[in-house]
Amino acid sequence: MNKSPAAAADMLMGWMESLADATRLRLLRLLERHELGVVELCDVLQLPQSTVSRHLKLLADRRWVRHRRVGTNHLYRTILDELDAGARKLWLLAREQTESWPAVKQDRLRLERLLASKQDDAQAFFAGAAGQWDRLRDELYGRAFGDAAAIALLPADYVVADLGCGTGPLAARIAPFVARVIGVDNSAAMLKAARKRIGDHAENVDLRKGDLAAVPIDDAACDAAILMLALTYVPEPAAVLREMRRILKIHRRAVIVDLLPHDREDFRREMGQTRNGFDPTELRQLLAGAGFARIDIAPLPPEPAAKGPALFLATATRAAG
Repeated sequence: MNKSPAAAADMLMGWMESLADATRLRLLRLLERHELGVVELCDVLQLPQSTVSRHLKLLADRRWVRHRRVGTNHLYRTILDELDAGARKLWLLAREQTESWPAVKQDRLRLERLLASKQDDAQAFFAGAAGQWDRLRDELYGRAFGDAAAIALLPADYVVADLGCGTGPLAARIAPFVARVIGVDNSAAMLKAARKRIGDHAENVDLRKGDLAAVPIDDAACDAAILMLALTYVPEPAAVLREMRRILKIHRRAVIVDLLPHDREDFRREMGQTRNGFDPTELRQLLAGAGFARIDIAPLPPEPAAKGPALFLATATRAAG
């Protein structure tokens, strides 16, 4: 039976009202392919449970999602085939238009981490003794020893530049394994804290005050250079990357860890950053333009307790010439 024009108009306005919210659009994208609980959705969206539950109730009332009870948990899912044809067309358009949203890309990374964790839980259940060993090892020895073993693979004769060293956590960690660490930061307060942290390793850690766009290190003086959560603070990233290349020996490696693009403007202002992360394509062009080759950029899996935007790891080598 055909709906009256008035009823059809009311239905259309209801659909549009349902989709006229960024959080609800993000929820629908997540629930289109996966059945998730409220706690899991809060983890991925990084929103409080009250907010997620409120939006889920509206979506359920408007029949965008359905849920089923499993124990004490409610699992939600969007089923495209069950939507009205008009609602389905409207959603497909909304999904296409939101594909490039930074928040959506961040959600996707956190969802991948969540799904991988769930898969790990399932494997651990069937692994028996092997799964018990992982838990026991973490309880007895922690997890930091794995990082220490990886850092120990650095050649002992390396000179490493820690650019934007801050309070020196990385310099202190690397110092026991290499010949020398040169830490550079433009904040006197940060360098004071770094000197206190370095402690017993002061003999092979050289902390210098300087601008990352004019690094106080000689040409080709370093075997490796690291920018850890520093590039989003500089007004001219290209100039910093050129300096990074200048201080490296030919064919030696640069490492960058920083933020992927996000739309959390309040976070950027609070942290004093100059930009909302780096798109991998843009960063690749900047690195190539600065004289780097063998460039590799990959997102890092968000850690469960992390509240900030997702990160990437980039590596590159100084090209000859």
